[in-house]
Amino acid sequence: MLRPKIPTMPTPVGVTAPPAVVQPTTVEPAPQTMAPAAAPGVPTARPTVQFTPGSVLAVVGAGTAVVLVVGTVLVSMLLATAVTAASVAVCAVVVRSLLTSPNKRRR
Repeated sequence: MLRPKIPTMPTPVGVTAPPAVVQPTTVEPAPQTMAPAAAPGVPTARPTVQFTPGSVLAVVGAGTAVVLVVGTVLVSMLLATAVTAASVAVCAVVVRSLLTSPNKRRR
């Protein structure tokens, strides 16, 4: 009754073409012009990443700020959950007290 229906693999209909044969081709490199050798002290065309003490401090400071902000958000969410749970527990105790002792309030 509750058995899942497993779909069957459909059979191909009509004429199927054989897989295409890929012919290897040769790749001819484009002619390159020889650039003159760079003199010492002249910057090359390829950019290099250089870390200065200031940039390292900036990256470390930004990472620390991100960690502190994310940690603050997570702790505040946990605190909000704890406060909500405590208030629900207090409400439950009050409602239980009101429902179980109606005879004690009569005089």
